[in-house]
Amino acid sequence: MKAIMYHYVRPYDKELPYFKNLDFTDFQKQLDYFEKEFGFVNQEEFLDSFETGHAPKGVVLTFDDGLSCHHRYVYEELSKRKLWGIFYVSTGMYEINKILDVHRTHILLGKIKGEELFNVLKKIVDDNFLVDSHKKEFNLFTYTRQNNDDYTRDFKRILNYYIDYSKREKVIDSLIEYFQIPESELKVENFYLKHSEIIEMHKNRMIIGSHSSSHKLMSKLSIEDQEKEIISSFDYIERILGEKLKTKTFCYPYGGFHSFQPETEELLAKNGCKFSFNVEQRDIETKDLKFQSQALPRFDCNQFPFGKCKQ
Repeated sequence: MKAIMYHYVRPYDKELPYFKNLDFTDFQKQLDYFEKEFGFVNQEEFLDSFETGHAPKGVVLTFDDGLSCHHRYVYEELSKRKLWGIFYVSTGMYEINKILDVHRTHILLGKIKGEELFNVLKKIVDDNFLVDSHKKEFNLFTYTRQNNDDYTRDFKRILNYYIDYSKREKVIDSLIEYFQIPESELKVENFYLKHSEIIEMHKNRMIIGSHSSSHKLMSKLSIEDQEKEIISSFDYIERILGEKLKTKTFCYPYGGFHSFQPETEELLAKNGCKFSFNVEQRDIETKDLKFQSQALPRFDCNQFPFGKCKQ
């Protein structure tokens, strides 16, 4: 059984010439490819596999970040094909009415060349901001599969991995102001799924999962803050849906074993999470279903034909 991870699935946008997204037509081609080569796992069979320990053959589709394109393009396409998917939603942006730092970073990189962004960032950020720049795993295991130039890679590492989180929001605020990013492009209601869309998708057999509240690296947070991220995000999703989740599922922001700890897995199990997704390029096997259900492996879509960004 193969779980596949997607983020942005949308057509080219001239306002974001450098944006990293999977073109919608390539997404359609990739679904055709998966259907022909592997087939898709039935939702009931997938959920039952955690009880039976049997890993069915086929593909499970997952989509991270709760993005507006997930309704406009992905959900509509899956519905036409009578397919289902798991949609992992961060929730903090709804509560503060501000696009999360990780996604503001994406917007900056979509509009401005990486070298220009990096040079301005280095003028804003002091070395004492970069509290985790020494961590070996952050240097070895991040952005190794993405087609980034060195400036873009280092810009993302600084803002997503190295920086002290207490400093990050103001640094990104300064970049947004310096590059004069229009306020119209930073509206929560335009960038993310609307509550009504989440409800519609849930009613039509899409699974809605948690992607934490703030989309911060769990491994950079205290155990107490990790549990707050987990509990608050599930609670908010249930408030949107107006009902308790029958299947609680989680995926780790950024992903990879460097992004969480064994204690994170224990917190998820303690709080009733049935399964969680890591990022690890291999099939889900019986041993994962039985012994590692809070760190299931998942492929990036770019590991398969038609999965590459065109930029």
